[in-house]
Amino acid sequence: MAFPKIGNLAPAFTLTNQNGEKVSLKDFRGTSNVVLYFYPKALTPGCTTQACGIRDSAAGFDSVDTVVLGVSPDPEAKLQKFIEKHELNFDLLSDEDHKVADKYGCWGLKKFMGKEYMGLLRTTFIIDKAGRLCHIIDKVKTKTHHDDVLGWIGDNLD
Repeated sequence: MAFPKIGNLAPAFTLTNQNGEKVSLKDFRGTSNVVLYFYPKALTPGCTTQACGIRDSAAGFDSVDTVVLGVSPDPEAKLQKFIEKHELNFDLLSDEDHKVADKYGCWGLKKFMGKEYMGLLRTTFIIDKAGRLCHIIDKVKTKTHHDDVLGWIGDNLD
């Protein structure tokens, strides 16, 4: 699968969050930039490191009018546990059938311990207030993800 093209409108979606509430990309158009980050599995070490970095950077994201949405194939109940356990302060979205991950080109072949399987490829998309895809990070470093994203937004978006 290929990523959507930078400069085009980001692919539309509606998913449910950890509370079962519908969240759509269009909800943020005109008001907020969006960091849409796809992560493989809630409550795992790398995903927890990444999410806690975002949690601890909430003021930075607020200062650049940016909403963060995490997307994984986990069910809503597991997302709620992830939020409660780590006091996360942003929405996590459930993409159990990986249709949104497919649209964004981040569902693909993975290799782990000599085995190959289809899964979610850790990828981040930065979308501006007009709903246009501005930047893609496909080599995500979980420990510095929040700083990498904030640095890019600070240098490139109003």
